[in-house]
Amino acid sequence: MHGNQKTRRPTRIEPSISPIDLDIFRGRLNAISDEMAIVLARTSMSPVIYEVLDFSCGICAPDGNLVSQANGITAFTGIYANIIKAIRKKYGHNIRPGDVFITNDPFVGHTHTADVAVINPVFFQGALVAFAISIAHWAELGGTVPGTLSPTATEIYHEGLRFNSLKLFREGHREENIFDLIESNVRLPSMTLGDLYAEIASVRIGALRLRELCERYGSQKLILACDEILKLGEKAGRRGVMALPDGTYTAHDWIDGDGVSDESIPVCVSVTIEKDTMTVDFSGSAPERRSPLNCTKGALEAAVRTVFKAIVDPGRFSNDGCFRPLKVLVPAASIFSARPPSPTGWYYEATAHAIDLVWKALAPILSDRLGVGSYLSLCVSYIGGVDPGTNSTFVVVEPHVGGWGARKGTDGEHAMIAVTDGETCNYSIELFESKYPVRINEYSLNVAEAAGAGCYRGGLGTVREYEMMADDCFMFASIGRSVHKPWGYKGGDDGSANFVELIRDGSLERAARVPYTPLRKGDRFRVLTGSGGGYGSPLERDHASIKDDLKQGYVDRKTARQVYGYVGHETRHVPQDTPVVVER
Repeated sequence: MHGNQKTRRPTRIEPSISPIDLDIFRGRLNAISDEMAIVLARTSMSPVIYEVLDFSCGICAPDGNLVSQANGITAFTGIYANIIKAIRKKYGHNIRPGDVFITNDPFVGHTHTADVAVINPVFFQGALVAFAISIAHWAELGGTVPGTLSPTATEIYHEGLRFNSLKLFREGHREENIFDLIESNVRLPSMTLGDLYAEIASVRIGALRLRELCERYGSQKLILACDEILKLGEKAGRRGVMALPDGTYTAHDWIDGDGVSDESIPVCVSVTIEKDTMTVDFSGSAPERRSPLNCTKGALEAAVRTVFKAIVDPGRFSNDGCFRPLKVLVPAASIFSARPPSPTGWYYEATAHAIDLVWKALAPILSDRLGVGSYLSLCVSYIGGVDPGTNSTFVVVEPHVGGWGARKGTDGEHAMIAVTDGETCNYSIELFESKYPVRINEYSLNVAEAAGAGCYRGGLGTVREYEMMADDCFMFASIGRSVHKPWGYKGGDDGSANFVELIRDGSLERAARVPYTPLRKGDRFRVLTGSGGGYGSPLERDHASIKDDLKQGYVDRKTARQVYGYVGHETRHVPQDTPVVVER
């Protein structure tokens, strides 16, 4: 080498993955998540899991970031990483092959105690390459009432067992004390442990499939694929935000009391879009309550991610990269950021309001994509008691469907599950009546409470009536949007309220926050869900749509005349205070 020549350093080649291999990994990871979900649904003991589908499964990278998720509860979208990061913080390098963890602590980024997560770290050739995780709603976990989640709880200790990132298996060996603890503290041990075993089976099949993937392609490619999936998710998220107009958008609302007090609870949001980032700030919302309607910051972030995904990138699978353009701000100790020992059992009522606030704030710029106010509340009811046929205790938790709001160009949907619950269902009547001493007398659209009139009308809610076929039964519920109704937009009317009717001893009582209530044979109760809000003036609704609404029974003649200005064979657009006269 000549003295005046410079030494050339070797070029560093960054590891990469080809587009074809990336597509293979993305498809395989999604298929593994779906297989985990199938295993969980088919092996669980609780109908709330295998029938309602109140669960979710996913795969996370070694740092905890979600890379693949099966369809399921949307509220779980944002908590996978929180759960795994809490485990990594607690155990550090003491995570070994064969370990399996359990957690349900709301204050480490979870939702409520009834949503139990089981996590399987996946090792290949001694290295941690991924986590397989499942989260499912357990119908019974101890606590002050059967079904665990009392609507009158005032502290977290009323809401059943709490597992703070515990090891269920230590290097492949069962921690028998944890299983014994669960069996000794729940009212339905066979069902609860059966659901635990189903989750274990789910994450184990996920871990097996991930190791098979590594054996075929190598663990390095898996890690590269996870990293690339997150980068692509971030690009899509930022691209979606960039398509929105910059600005700050605000909304406020009220929560209809909390079950302890009837006082309406103020909540608000400010959404700021700047270039490729979105900041969602809940400053100014009410302080935390001595009520289970609180949610933690982790649950709030998951809720905001739900509406963010719907706005910026609804067509792709979720991963944590999608949400890197999103920042959620909330002051400590608010109803959206509760601290221990606040109860959080009915957290989904608070998160539903958080979603609706963001929805409402962005309605002026997304009226063609986002519906207006929906029935919002999951309207969850619990029924339980002693089945005289088997002399055994039963508990059943059921979310109820309701009316969604209209949007520009489209009427609202009838009888849809609330946005917080994603892909879930309610029970079929046949399953309900075959498993429990309960008869369902009615399941129909709630035309009597129809509201949300507009150029495009809100969808209808439902009526579901239960009759107890045995003594020693009970029910309880906590239902929102019973006072402050779903909001209409651009002249559309507000929707209608949700509520419960109790029919006992010849009397009828209407309520919304219903504490634990004993029932006897022949007692009945109804869950009535409301209509969504309307979009645009009712007087602008076209003739054919009103005629079809009359034919379907969605409105009656009086409403058609007084609200829509319908006069028989034609629609007249007249001011609402002007009498309508039909010439003969």
